[in-house]
Amino acid sequence: MIENRENDTQNIAVVSSKADRHKYGKFQKKLYPIASLGRVAVDCRANPIDILKENSKGRMLGLLPLRYERMAESPFGFYRGSAAVMASDLSMLPSTNMKLQICGDCHLLNFGGFATPERTLVFDINDFDETSTAPWEWDVKRLAASFAIAGRDKGFTNLQCEEAAFTAVSSYRKHMAEYAEMSALQIWYSQISMKDLVHSGKIKELKQFDPKQVKKVIKRAPHEKEFAKLTYSKKGEPHIKDNPPLIFHVPKNKEAAFFTEAENAYKRYLRSLTHDKRILLSRYTIKDVVMKVVGVGSVGTFCGVLLLMSATGDPLFLQFKEAHQSVLEPYAGKSKFKYHGQRVVEGQRLIQSATDIFLGWTIDAAGRQFYVRQMRDAKVKPLTDTMDHDIFLRYAHSCGWALSRAHARTGDAAILKGYMGQDEHFEDTIATFSIGYADQNEKDHERLLHAIKHNLLP
Repeated sequence: MIENRENDTQNIAVVSSKADRHKYGKFQKKLYPIASLGRVAVDCRANPIDILKENSKGRMLGLLPLRYERMAESPFGFYRGSAAVMASDLSMLPSTNMKLQICGDCHLLNFGGFATPERTLVFDINDFDETSTAPWEWDVKRLAASFAIAGRDKGFTNLQCEEAAFTAVSSYRKHMAEYAEMSALQIWYSQISMKDLVHSGKIKELKQFDPKQVKKVIKRAPHEKEFAKLTYSKKGEPHIKDNPPLIFHVPKNKEAAFFTEAENAYKRYLRSLTHDKRILLSRYTIKDVVMKVVGVGSVGTFCGVLLLMSATGDPLFLQFKEAHQSVLEPYAGKSKFKYHGQRVVEGQRLIQSATDIFLGWTIDAAGRQFYVRQMRDAKVKPLTDTMDHDIFLRYAHSCGWALSRAHARTGDAAILKGYMGQDEHFEDTIATFSIGYADQNEKDHERLLHAIKHNLLP
C-alpha cells in the first residue's frame, strides 16, 4: 500500500471505502500540486560525474571502461546507465511524498514480452535491480523522460518526443482509473497479454518486437535453443563458449575455487525457493559457470551464467547477477530487506504480474549478494530503433499501461486516481518535465564525454 512520510495512508487504504480513498488522493493534490511536478531545475545539483564514480564503487574495475563506453554512445545510453543521477535529482524536486514499491529504473527498454510459467506471452516491466519503496511518480517521470530522450536519439522533433511522453503518462492515468474500479484480487490477477495489446490496436502485429524472439516463445524451448548456440562439448562434457569481453571463464588457476564457490552459493540460492522448485532443480547438476557482462547500468557488477544439465541431457541456464544497494535508498529510505538480492526478488514478485519460477537470491563467501533467474526465458525485446513515430506512440501507450498495472498492484489505485484527476493536467505536466529533463540529460552526457577525454573516471 502507499506509504506517506506525513500521513498513514496504509490504514486509510485498509479501512476506508474507495470513495474515501479517492477523496484522500484529491486532498493530497492540494498539499502537493500537480504543477509542482513539472519543475526540472535543481538547486545545488550534485555533480553527475561524482555520482557515477560513487555508483561504480564495488564494481569490477576492468569492466568500468566498457560501462562508460556504452553510456557515452548517446544521450539515451547515458540515461540508461545513470539511474543514480536521476534519483538524486528527483529527491531534490517537489514530490507527492506518497510511496509504494516502484521499479526504480523505469525506462522504455526495461519493458517487454516474456512467457509466464503457464507459457502465456505477456507484456510487463522486466528489470528490478533498483526496485524499492519510493514516491510513485518517480517511475512515471523516468518512463516519460526516457521516451523524450530516446525519441531525440531517433531524430524525432521536440514536439514528437513530448507527444510520446504525454502518451505514456496519459495511458498510465487512464488505466489507473480503470484499476481503481477493480477489487484487490482482480488487480492482482490482472495481466497484459500480447494478444490484448494487438487487439487493442496498440501494437501492430508485434512488429516492434523481434520476430525471432516471438517465434522462440511460441515454440517454448528456449534453453535447448540457447544450448546449441552457446555451448560446445569437451571430453563429453558441455561447456559454455567464451565470447570476451562479454562472456568468459575465470583464469585457469582460479577455475576450481570459482566453481566450488558457485556450487556453495547455488545451495544457498535453493533455500530461497519453495519446496517444489527445489525438488525440480534436484534433477539438475551444475556443469559450467562463466562470467557475463549485461546491460549498461549493470556493467561491472559481478554477473554470470550457470549451465545445469539433467540426467537425461536437458539443459537449464540460470543467470546470477550481483545486487547492490538501490539507487533510491539514499533518498527514499533503507530497504526493509536484509539482503539486496532478496530486495530485488521480493520487489519483482510484488510488481510483476508473473515471475520466473526459479527467481531467487543468494550470497557468496565474500559477502556479495545476488539474485538468480532463468537466462532469456522466452523474452521478447522491443525493437525501438526501427519504430516509426506512430509505433513509438503505441509502444509508449503499452508501457504506460504496464506501469499503471504495476503501481495499482503495489499501491492504491483509488488514491492515485484521486490525485491525478480526470483531465490531462497530470500528463501535460510530466510531458513538459520530460523535455526539460532531456535537455539536462544531454548536458550530463557532454560532461561524461569530457570526463572520459580527460581521464577523470576510474
